[in-house]
Amino acid sequence: MKLYPDKLDAHLRQSLAPVYLLHGDEPLQLMEIGDKLRNKGREAGFDERQVIVATEDADWASFREAADSFSLFAERRLIELRLPTGKPGRIGGEVLKQYCMDPPPDVLLLITSGKLDRNGGNSAWFKAIDKAGVTLAVWPIPASQLGNWLNQRLTAKGLHADAAALSLIAERIEGNLLAARQEVERLALLYPPGPLSSEQVLIAVSDSARYSIADLSLAALQGESVRALRILTGLHEEAVSEVLVLWSLVNEIRAGARSAEAVEAGVSEDAALKSAGVWANRMAPLKLALGRHSALSWLSMLSTCTTIDRQIKGQAAGSCWDSLAALTTELAGNGAPLLRKNPGIPA
Repeated sequence: MKLYPDKLDAHLRQSLAPVYLLHGDEPLQLMEIGDKLRNKGREAGFDERQVIVATEDADWASFREAADSFSLFAERRLIELRLPTGKPGRIGGEVLKQYCMDPPPDVLLLITSGKLDRNGGNSAWFKAIDKAGVTLAVWPIPASQLGNWLNQRLTAKGLHADAAALSLIAERIEGNLLAARQEVERLALLYPPGPLSSEQVLIAVSDSARYSIADLSLAALQGESVRALRILTGLHEEAVSEVLVLWSLVNEIRAGARSAEAVEAGVSEDAALKSAGVWANRMAPLKLALGRHSALSWLSMLSTCTTIDRQIKGQAAGSCWDSLAALTTELAGNGAPLLRKNPGIPA
């Protein structure tokens, strides 16, 4: 069965499945959920632990041997199978399907995987695990929920942060939950239990924000221009390829242009977005952007993308990062292009 992270504790109080698959690209949550399952396994008598990293076909022979062998030191064993790429391959997929048909009663299998693509989530091996045990997807915590997440962590340490303090911490560690946990631990060491002000946070917390390219396009679509520019600055400082940044924005702008033209022709927004190939989780942000931009505005931004592409290739004058900042601001706004240089992003 599929399980959400916030339902794991209730599940573990009732039962322990023979197989667990954790998949995603958020390391702190993967680590903490894995620790919960390991602790529960030890409580249930799965004392011996074996770790197998499956990166090639020979590793699957090792896994099969481990699953079929009897333990010399404990009656019950925990086998951790790690899939760094999230793709077990043909051989690995078949091994997992066969294993899940009749899981050994003396083995608890914990599989951790990188983020699965659509094919992985629809594969036969994934469905076999979902039928025999539990699959649990781990997603990054959205910026809108980060304040609540931090508040829970701080409260557990006896610290009560005001709204300004939570906002300041969230801004400085957004997208980096490992850094967030470290900052919570640091604040608990520096200050006694009780109220926590933004001034105290400013003194103690370092700027550890980490952003992804997807964060940029989402913030721009939602009209969050200040946050979008901050993300763009972070991507530049992390030496993220300008080609990838442009690619992300172009995909959204192209979908917006197609949808806007269809809407202006009389098609409903939902039908226009679906026809443009927009995924369900991107429809709401794109609807917000459609409310701000006409079809002409979208086409103008597409033209700007062409200029930026030429700048990246050295075929047009100007800084591509300045142009990306202007494009980001235009997308986050109402279509009025920003021509001045953005001081937050160096050339």
